[in-house]
Amino acid sequence: MRNPIVRFVFLALVLCVSASPLGAQGRTGIGKYAGEFMASGLGGRALAMGGAYVAVANDVTGAYWNPASLMRMQYPEIGLMYEQRFGGLLNYNYGGVAWPFGTRNTLALTVTRSAVDDMDNTTNALMDLNGNGVIDDGERLDKSKITKFNTADWAMYMTYAFRGSDRLNLGVNLKLIMRTLADESAYGVGFDIGAQYAVTPQFFVGANLQDVTTTLIAWSTGTNDLVSPTAKIGAAYAFEVPGGTLMPAVDFDLMGENRQFASTAHVGPVSINPRAGLEYQFRNLFSIRGGFSDTQNFTVGAGVHLPKLFLDYAYGQSPLSSEMKDASHRISLRISLEEKKFFRSTK
Repeated sequence: MRNPIVRFVFLALVLCVSASPLGAQGRTGIGKYAGEFMASGLGGRALAMGGAYVAVANDVTGAYWNPASLMRMQYPEIGLMYEQRFGGLLNYNYGGVAWPFGTRNTLALTVTRSAVDDMDNTTNALMDLNGNGVIDDGERLDKSKITKFNTADWAMYMTYAFRGSDRLNLGVNLKLIMRTLADESAYGVGFDIGAQYAVTPQFFVGANLQDVTTTLIAWSTGTNDLVSPTAKIGAAYAFEVPGGTLMPAVDFDLMGENRQFASTAHVGPVSINPRAGLEYQFRNLFSIRGGFSDTQNFTVGAGVHLPKLFLDYAYGQSPLSSEMKDASHRISLRISLEEKKFFRSTK
């Protein structure tokens, strides 16, 4: 199968069959918001543009947004991000590496962790003297019996991207998932399939079908959650303007979880959430960005390009609160190994 398109279709079919949830045991069903912990995105540049990044992506963070986009990288990259949400209650961290191999292949590894740490467990600390199940006057918690627990969601993406033609790039993700909540845990596996096409050197379109096989997450309680597929479709165009480039981008997220009023628009069970972003880049030295996210909130940010280093910041208002203290501050950096010996081989 030397034809890359045939190889891509064959690989997609294998993934669909191998990850079929039909044989899952226990209580299984489509879990609305079951995959929300994987939906927030990563990278200061992308998040400052409202997440409208499916067609824009051309760096290590593209492993999440569109695995096919890694073929636009010319050098290996390392990516990191730290974020606090809801006044520091929730921490979100990302680390990734992507490495080009020859003219036709790129491999990447991405790890994310979303967690609330050191929460109080008062299950065994209740001094319920009269046995009515609540703390009445004169009753109290025994602080010496209060323990701590964490809730954490881990996702690891192993990405393979390859060139389909001079203009078309293709890619796939294998996702391994681990979730913990106090004494309970869950494990899952899923797949993403992406494509990115250069209509012109300035105009790109892209698509990423996340959880294409319907991702199964099996809990130790015997309950199985199914994460339904999400289709991300987008376009971006880079205009030459005085001093640099101006790039608008637009994405649409299509989900079949029957969210209805929790989405911008819906047609039956299919919800539609648009994203929009705009970036002005001055002489490849610094950038300013703005966007509109899928949660219908505005985002802003900026970036600085130093030798071999990209530093990006994104600000996003919480969809649950208008308080400044509850906003999200995302700081990310990318290290590019821009040396001749690491340049993507032309042979």
